[in-house]
Amino acid sequence: MHVLVVHNRYSSAQPSGENMVVDQEVELLRAGGHRVEVFERRSDDIAARSLPGKVAVPLLVPWNPAVRTELAARLRAERPDVVHIHNVFPLLSPAVLAACADAGVPAVATLHNYTQVCPPGTLHRDGRQCTECVGTAASLPAVRHGCYRNSRLATVPLAVGLLVNRRRWWSGVERFFCISAAQRDVLVRSGMPPERLVVKHNFVPDPGTRRADAGEHLLFLGRLAEAKGVRLLMAAWDSVAAAGGVGVPLVIAGAGPLEREVTAWAAGRDDVRYAGLYTPAQCRDALARSVAVVAPSMAMETFGLVVAEAMAAGVPAVAAGHGGFVELVEEGVTGLLHRPGDPASLASCLRRITAEPVRNREMGRAARDRYERGFGPAVGLERLVEEYRTAIAGRSGGGDGPPPIGDKNTGSRRDTRAGRDGGSR
Repeated sequence: MHVLVVHNRYSSAQPSGENMVVDQEVELLRAGGHRVEVFERRSDDIAARSLPGKVAVPLLVPWNPAVRTELAARLRAERPDVVHIHNVFPLLSPAVLAACADAGVPAVATLHNYTQVCPPGTLHRDGRQCTECVGTAASLPAVRHGCYRNSRLATVPLAVGLLVNRRRWWSGVERFFCISAAQRDVLVRSGMPPERLVVKHNFVPDPGTRRADAGEHLLFLGRLAEAKGVRLLMAAWDSVAAAGGVGVPLVIAGAGPLEREVTAWAAGRDDVRYAGLYTPAQCRDALARSVAVVAPSMAMETFGLVVAEAMAAGVPAVAAGHGGFVELVEEGVTGLLHRPGDPASLASCLRRITAEPVRNREMGRAARDRYERGFGPAVGLERLVEEYRTAIAGRSGGGDGPPPIGDKNTGSRRDTRAGRDGGSR
């Protein structure tokens, strides 16, 4: 199969899980024998633009006509079977959809966040969940609150883009890949066409190393931001420490707006270590040495990549009981779920996950088994190619139209005979 991947890469200053997922899918497809090429822009390149060029960037967010021309010409010349769209903000824009239509090439899109219904894509504002824009066309609440970068002015291009391109998205994409059933539920409630929304979880490469013993620390690995539950974790850990601790330290690895706050909080403590930003190899090593990974997000995560990575290493998780986490973590089997936003509940789970080493190892083995059945490379490749074929068949008129969506918790289960050629800011 010939696939063209379209992606606007996020800034390299902050490690992006989305960039990583895109790169891993490209590598997975190529290893599976498929021809994959990439059409991309890089947010890093904005810094090298002239002052007028930087000022013009917000104008490109709703529509970039140059991208439409360039991509359409490439599609006509190369004739891929399918275009797989990931992020288009800020330099690509929904003009990529028009290019696909111009060239007559079917498009699919992975929805890594909630940007189809929420300008910043998080469903989170002022330390709490927010769904004010879900189901609205103009996203005026987001502009009023300045949800993107705490700026009304910066939020306007995103809100305008949603308003003017909503129908283009919903009619121009054959299949939207939701990375959790929880995400799909929100999008269906917002009015997106349910027949085009299918659950396709992210896959995680096998790390090649697994936990060999009880583990030596609890690990938070991610962006240091309020939405990721960093302040919640600090409050819960202070409560744990005041009661005598749990016998292992807490390691925090990552970067973000709360870095200074975390550094000051961890300074001089024996029970906390702020490790800074890990390399991929350091991430794998730290995960394999963990008693558990901690994912206390305040926002409803669409998937929870760090939890899946922990599962691949045979490590259970303590995660917030909402969003995509509830599809990854089976309470008491592959980890523990705490009440979202509740430091006492999180503290209780941290105590429980460390109190019984034998039970913890059982959960680690169950987590690895869940990974192999649901999130390994073989499963990821099969689902990805299956959905490509379905999109191609739907665009070409093969079969009897778009197939129905099956069990939302396991993805689609359907007859794909028409889609078989003869035989995952």
